[in-house]
Amino acid sequence: MRPVRLDAILADDIRAAKAEMPRAFGRPWPARAAFGLGLAAAVVGLVALHVVYGLTPERLLSPDPRAWLLFVHFFDWSGFLTWEHRDILRSLGDTVAMAFIGTTLASLIALPLAFLAARNVLPAFVVRFMTRRTFDVARGVDQVIWALMFISVVGLGPLAGILAIIVSDSGTLGKLFSEAIENTERGPVEGVRSVGASPVAVQRYGLLPEVLPVFVSQALYFFESNTRSATVLGLVGAGGIGFELIARWQVMRFDEVAYVIVLILITVSLIDTISGAIRRRLIGGRQEADAAAQAA
Repeated sequence: MRPVRLDAILADDIRAAKAEMPRAFGRPWPARAAFGLGLAAAVVGLVALHVVYGLTPERLLSPDPRAWLLFVHFFDWSGFLTWEHRDILRSLGDTVAMAFIGTTLASLIALPLAFLAARNVLPAFVVRFMTRRTFDVARGVDQVIWALMFISVVGLGPLAGILAIIVSDSGTLGKLFSEAIENTERGPVEGVRSVGASPVAVQRYGLLPEVLPVFVSQALYFFESNTRSATVLGLVGAGGIGFELIARWQVMRFDEVAYVIVLILITVSLIDTISGAIRRRLIGGRQEADAAAQAA
């Protein structure tokens, strides 16, 4: 077939093609169905908010006057020098430590369990099934619920938050790790197995080096996410900066509340920047090694 130059197609040609094949130029039915379902869900949600909570346009356009006073107090930092900076910074350090310890221990627990849940490592269906259901139970319950459970066992403080992060992240990281293992290339594994290595050595030297950068990258991302989650855990009594935040909110010291929020945002941004650089280095190094191997 002779190629057609795009600049030679006229507007009349396009209109004629649309008239001849309207379905080819129309929106596909899955997109139309998704748009219709989304629109219907939005309408049902707005009606439910109006019926259940009495939400009206007048309430949205006429907020409570106290909201403006709250906003003004947030940015009145005239007493900045008299605030308890030492306690706030110590609690912020507790939050970061809580997230780091919880994520590290969760990763160490999820690593061996992920091999038990991977289909290409363990052919035993019963073991894989039980391991995967354990992951579902651990990650199926929110961290706040786990924190409340552990608070009733070990009491208030960061230990309850660390245990909540460990249990919840062990399930999520275990699932992610096992999927990463199942998606690996079989070449290095078969190469190590061909020299007569034991099954443990095959996984250690053939599989683990390939997936370890992915494991570290995912663990770093969860450390960043858990820094935010640990703040929420502090609101329910797990210690850290969340406890300082809720304590100041309850006594209406909103200027210090805003200060705490700013510190949390700065901390999360720094962790995000550092962990993002490490992830790019790990994944980039792996991609360069793969490209070199393919070129060889």
